[in-house]
Amino acid sequence: MDTRRMKIKICLVGEAAVGKTSLIRRFVLDDFDDKYIQTLGTKVSKKELTVPPKDGGEGVKVDMTIWDIMGQKGFRELLKEAYFYGAKGVIAVADVTRKTTLDDLDDWIEGVYSVTGKIPIQFMANKWDLKDQAEIGEEELTQATRAYDSAFFFTSAKTGENVESAFQNLAERIARDKLTKKDAA
Repeated sequence: MDTRRMKIKICLVGEAAVGKTSLIRRFVLDDFDDKYIQTLGTKVSKKELTVPPKDGGEGVKVDMTIWDIMGQKGFRELLKEAYFYGAKGVIAVADVTRKTTLDDLDDWIEGVYSVTGKIPIQFMANKWDLKDQAEIGEEELTQATRAYDSAFFFTSAKTGENVESAFQNLAERIARDKLTKKDAA
């Protein structure tokens, strides 16, 4: 039997300089550039993933479209309808060296929910290669993610640690959720 295919739109949210663009670059190109270049507007990337079969069923090929948005709040309000429309999942990114970036994610997620309704959220605590300077630990992340029934990963766009796993985890949650709803219909 042919493998099922699914297209999903993912949005990355978080304050400026948390590493959203670097995470996408690591995930899509397996590359890292430590020069900071502020995202102006939005940038769209694509990658295909395979969600393995669950309970002996069939696997799913997921065409993931990943939207990166600049982190300035005013811009978010201005373009949130267009940016978040059609999103099936969100990656909420915090910088482990700046606790305020975790606190600010609630506003980002509420902005997404106001357009999409409740969709799966995946938290990434990025820059884990700087863990000796971390202001965010497992306790803070557990507390922040509990309200969204979300998993979290400590990631490093620089080293690649947990980047693939975090994107894959979100793709699997979305695919399985969509397939469960389709099978129930």
